[in-house]
Amino acid sequence: MAGPLREFEDLHVSVDDVIYMPGLDASAEKPHPFVYFISIHNDSPVAVTIRGRKWVVHEDGGEVTVVEGAGVVGQNPAINPGEHFSYNSYHIVANSALVSGAFFGETADGEWIFARIPEFRMEVPKGL
Repeated sequence: MAGPLREFEDLHVSVDDVIYMPGLDASAEKPHPFVYFISIHNDSPVAVTIRGRKWVVHEDGGEVTVVEGAGVVGQNPAINPGEHFSYNSYHIVANSALVSGAFFGETADGEWIFARIPEFRMEVPKGL
């Protein structure tokens, strides 16, 4: 990234749904898969291209996993003013977890920005 990074108030993230999906492949060490649905909304007057992401997963058992990478779901979506980009992905945990993070992007003007991902829980159903 070139230049300073600032929080971009006109780019906001919504967590549309979080679903426990026991039918997905999981290991004995991390047996609880969740699918989450995310939308990134651009309410600014300039296009924004998502360049990266950082997720922090705090499991109730104390384990912390940090996931960082380029783009989002293998893409660098360009989100025009007034538009949004929606996707779903999944994460597998050993215990219920609190998730937070941010998306990093670049405006059409070349400014590097970030938008926080609202905290959400992946709650393992009782009795599992």
